[in-house]
Amino acid sequence: MSSTIHILIADNSYLVRAGLKALLADNSDFVFLGEVSDSLELGEKLIFCQPTLLIIDSNSENFSTENIKVLLNKYKNIKVLSVCSYQDKFSVARSVDIGIHSFLLKDCDKDEITEAIYKTAEGNKFMCGKIVAAITGENSSETSCEGFNITEREIEIIKLLAEGNSNKQIADILFLSTHTVNTHRKNIMAKVGVNNAAGLVFFAVKENLISPNKYLFSSPN
Repeated sequence: MSSTIHILIADNSYLVRAGLKALLADNSDFVFLGEVSDSLELGEKLIFCQPTLLIIDSNSENFSTENIKVLLNKYKNIKVLSVCSYQDKFSVARSVDIGIHSFLLKDCDKDEITEAIYKTAEGNKFMCGKIVAAITGENSSETSCEGFNITEREIEIIKLLAEGNSNKQIADILFLSTHTVNTHRKNIMAKVGVNNAAGLVFFAVKENLISPNKYLFSSPN
């Protein structure tokens, strides 16, 4: 987190752009390169500057999916963080398909936006818990976005749980008893602060343990 991150903001809302600029100004690692309000301005701006990270409202009518796709194919080294008013399964799937890396809602707090900027600039994927809950069909009301302190064994179990394995299947894979797996699962839930699968999936996606594509491109039941 020590190297500077050069950031370009693309949003049709003046208030959102001003808010993001204020957030960037509070962190010496962030270098603000400029702001644009539509696809035409974005294309022109990218000719003269190559940001580390593009923060964009990918659901805005001012930035068509096709135009974003063309620009990302042209400037392949740019990491992209989508910050929108809503992000459902289909909008996220479309955005992933055109090369967008990470996803937040506009009501996410400063710490989460800052973390998303760092993670995305480093080449990792990041999603806020409410978006993960939306794309997995879970209730997001108890999904936490806080940090987690977990063991290596718990990481293994989180990954397997997030991939849809039962306690019995995990026990067979890890050569543990079902009781042991169930105990680990209860401890993990307590640490994560949730009682549903969405929180576990969020953590697994956030830490690159699983790909969000598993959920985005799966057929509905």
